[in-house]
Amino acid sequence: MENNSVHKAGFVNIVGNPNVGKSTLMNLLVGERISIATFKAQTTRHRIMGILNTDDMQIVFSDTPGVLKPNYKLQESMLNFSESALVDADVLLYVTDTQEKTDKNADFLEKVRNVKVPVLLLINKIDLSNQEELVKLVEEWHALLPDAEIIPISAQARFNVDVVMRRIKALLPDSPPYFDKDQLTDKPARFFVTEIIREKILLYYDKEIPYAVEVVVERFKEEAKSIHINAVIYVERESQKGILIGHQGKALKKVMTEARKTLEHFFRKAIYLETFVKVDKDWRSSDKELKNFGYQPE
Repeated sequence: MENNSVHKAGFVNIVGNPNVGKSTLMNLLVGERISIATFKAQTTRHRIMGILNTDDMQIVFSDTPGVLKPNYKLQESMLNFSESALVDADVLLYVTDTQEKTDKNADFLEKVRNVKVPVLLLINKIDLSNQEELVKLVEEWHALLPDAEIIPISAQARFNVDVVMRRIKALLPDSPPYFDKDQLTDKPARFFVTEIIREKILLYYDKEIPYAVEVVVERFKEEAKSIHINAVIYVERESQKGILIGHQGKALKKVMTEARKTLEHFFRKAIYLETFVKVDKDWRSSDKELKNFGYQPE
């Protein structure tokens, strides 16, 4: 980096309802599998930071939980993360898609309308729409968020993602970097282990084990070419434990094989994964347990 060049840095926060493609978009923007993308609502529960570094720029991305009406303590905690994203951003990306109604979650939209930072409104999945519908949708969004800059995109087809990147760069303030330039994320390795295991459980068990699952990594021992991991999967009831393990343990074995493959791809090392299933009644409604699982700010 030349001494006379200006360095830009800032926080870019991604908000929006579940399943509009926030995680897919962030993966494209950061260029690494930092956020955990699945087709299930509520799978991204934390504000995962992805950090993009170039010679003259550092962008700190956070991928917030999908915005939900809270109906139990876990969801309240998730909504707090989303709302905090509105106040500490230099640029806000509000992601919606061509399938979503513009009046969904009006309360949160009201908060977005009042933010003082630049808002880029990204309408994703334009490949599932046509020109006429898109024009109408842009007009509706413009009426709702008159100060936002609207960019139609397709994260899946990588369409207009470069345009989003250019606009972010233009809007970032001049600033030295906030983090070391070789730092990719502020989350510890254990965090990604829990997210990947939980992702596989949510995908494999469908509605049988809805969101009554939490994963805690009790041992993470990294060596030169391998990582040994012991993880405990918590469920709320004995019946869920039975479903999770399956007949002769086959269901759990299959899911953990999938998790192990993804973990090996993620860490680029051989993974030895041992998992245990335990019952912890009503962990989702317990302040103490939620704090232990990392959902409540200290």
